[in-house]
Amino acid sequence: MNPGNSLSRCLTFINCQLQTPSTATSGGIRETSRLVITISRQAGSGAHAVAEWLAEYLQAKYPVEGRPYTVFDRNLVEKVLEDHKLPGRVARFMPEDRISEISDTMDELFGLHPSSWTLVHKTAETILHLAELGNVILIGRGANIITNKLPYAFHVRLVGSVEKRLAHLQDYYKLDYKTAQALVREGDLGRKRFLKKYFEKEIDDPLLYHMVVNTDLLSHAEVARIIAEAAIRTTPVAPMSPSSPAVMV
Repeated sequence: MNPGNSLSRCLTFINCQLQTPSTATSGGIRETSRLVITISRQAGSGAHAVAEWLAEYLQAKYPVEGRPYTVFDRNLVEKVLEDHKLPGRVARFMPEDRISEISDTMDELFGLHPSSWTLVHKTAETILHLAELGNVILIGRGANIITNKLPYAFHVRLVGSVEKRLAHLQDYYKLDYKTAQALVREGDLGRKRFLKKYFEKEIDDPLLYHMVVNTDLLSHAEVARIIAEAAIRTTPVAPMSPSSPAVMV
């Protein structure tokens, strides 16, 4: 995925959502409504590919005029920095649980960046703002916990065997086996610690999700179709209102 194109799509999304909501085109059933899909994932289970397929499928089958379905993952960092007027250098401290608590404490003490708790809080605020706008697919960062009070949010967990996940990372990101192996190990551990530390939840708890999908057994396009149809049929239509207050959890 091209980072520049991804950020451009996100800016287009924000601009569209700030306009007066309009009615769905023919074929769409959600009219002036919101839909949020969160994706939690094991490293290498294909979340980014699934999310892109999901956005395309929803846009084609359930369009809402002027309000494109948009994926937020890496580009969420840029949105957080923009929302909270944080310097660009802070971005390297924002991946899910990638720095030690000792490093975080020392850097905060010497004023190098806000504490990790502050960054998580600001990220949560941005996630809630995006969720309120609707038609977003949010990957990681505890988005399922942050939006768990929203009736129009649908939560998914993607899992897979280590062998398949390693193969996907090698193919999708053009990595060697050793690098892919390290990403799987560190990614899974980091996300587990992140959810436990900041939200006191176990990432593998199936009760946190509407659906857990094994991506070993289905193509990314098929996983996306299943998620889309389930989300559309099980989440209530949530009318857009320019004056509706932010929902806090």
